[in-house]
Amino acid sequence: MAEYQAQNKAKLISDVRRRFEAQYVTDKSDKYDPRDVERLQQDDNWVESYLCWRHNVVDETLKMLDESFQWRKEMSVNDLTEASIPRWLLEIGGIYLHGYDKEGNKLFWIRVKYHIKDHKTILDKKKLIAFWLERYAKRENGKPVTVMFDLSETGINSIDMDFVRFIINCFKVYYPKYLSKMVIFDMPWIMNAAFKIVKSWLGPEAVSLLKFTSKNDVQDYVSVEYLPLHMGGTDPFKYSYPPLVDDDFQTPLCENGPIASEDEASSKEDIESDGKETLETISNEEQTALLKKVNITEPTSKAEENEKVDSKMKAFKKPLSVFKGPLLHISPAEELYFGSTESEEKKALIVLTNITKNIVAFKVRTTAPEKYRVKPSNSSCDPGASVDIVVSPHGGLTVSAQDRFLIMAAEMEQSSGTGPAELTQFWKEVPRNKVMEHRLRCHIVESTKPTTLTLKDHAFNTSDKTSEDLYLQLNRLLESNRKLEDQVQRCIWFQQWLLSLTVLSLAFVISFFCLLYS
Repeated sequence: MAEYQAQNKAKLISDVRRRFEAQYVTDKSDKYDPRDVERLQQDDNWVESYLCWRHNVVDETLKMLDESFQWRKEMSVNDLTEASIPRWLLEIGGIYLHGYDKEGNKLFWIRVKYHIKDHKTILDKKKLIAFWLERYAKRENGKPVTVMFDLSETGINSIDMDFVRFIINCFKVYYPKYLSKMVIFDMPWIMNAAFKIVKSWLGPEAVSLLKFTSKNDVQDYVSVEYLPLHMGGTDPFKYSYPPLVDDDFQTPLCENGPIASEDEASSKEDIESDGKETLETISNEEQTALLKKVNITEPTSKAEENEKVDSKMKAFKKPLSVFKGPLLHISPAEELYFGSTESEEKKALIVLTNITKNIVAFKVRTTAPEKYRVKPSNSSCDPGASVDIVVSPHGGLTVSAQDRFLIMAAEMEQSSGTGPAELTQFWKEVPRNKVMEHRLRCHIVESTKPTTLTLKDHAFNTSDKTSEDLYLQLNRLLESNRKLEDQVQRCIWFQQWLLSLTVLSLAFVISFFCLLYS
């Protein structure tokens, strides 16, 4: 069944390419950017995204490609850079990427209060939307985003249906399959009619992606660590420019393992040469205890050491999927699985294989550097060789689906050294276009082992949790009550306004007839 689906998908992709070339490109090549036409012939995922959005109907897919490609040329999407956007638009902080939702999708923030309807600036604002989406699409090919429409503190001057329609079209036509959901936060009642129109633009299938939220329920979609304070979150992030706002990948905790003294390092080298201790990620105290144990006990045989290594290897679930890059094959291909091992530690394994004829330098970065130990995180891989990278959470911190890992790799010259100093200098000098990048998401596999929590501890935790739940429920009730009062007040105000308008209208009619018959 799976093989049939793969063959059918390949046939559909081939049909789209052949027919688009014959029916749309021939004699009309000036309609499109040649780079888009070339990419269509090479990127299966790109073609598949259009096919899926049009339910694998080739005729509809071709029309969508035609519209999308014309738009991409008109907006010069492939050439959009920071320099293409007015600096004031980047500084104001109305549109940017930051954080992740609970499903691990990137958050695309649109702070509506910073948008004032103005036909003179609308093109630049559309280019800013296209700039961010294209930048994201090139880095995270095919991974969806969650649009956060923040309508807090929004006035009537910010309502721009043309701009909203453009954003909708971006996800309907220009970037299909990239929309996970659209979270509408704190929508004023005056905009209810406007969003009924938005629903008609989205179509019946995409309407389910609209999530109307308030401060009480926005956490159903985004955890507090990625929500700003005015949404009830704890994210201390403050927008500023330059540089471009994004979740830059940083060096993980304890790069290349725990720091050891010279004596410990020399002993460690002996152990690694026999037992390949790179499969372990342990604290300084554990490492010292291990070294002392090795010194005072009798040396173990080579066979015993190999047996220990084999047992340690079994603690990891070997990744099966492979990303085939130009320099490295990386396994797993997309998701880094964290599961409980026999020692109750959650660890994951990344396998890098050098497919070039030169040494390849690599380094690992993460969006949550305080959470993880990565060993090794900055090293090199010989031609044809493989390197195992162990990733483990640090200090009892919880693995999150929002966390990301970035693997960077670049070929080194034959004469280059591979020591720490040489690698540092290499990464400073290597051109950006020579660096291969690949990103991995985190996936948590729940443990099937029974809990060892005692009844007393359980009762204590339940009590705390119950109190906390009651407190949250009380706050929600108070907030709901406040909102209800606001709505009642608005209704009263509207009724008074309507009554006044009716009285004025009657007075006008009476005056008119009095004048008419006087």
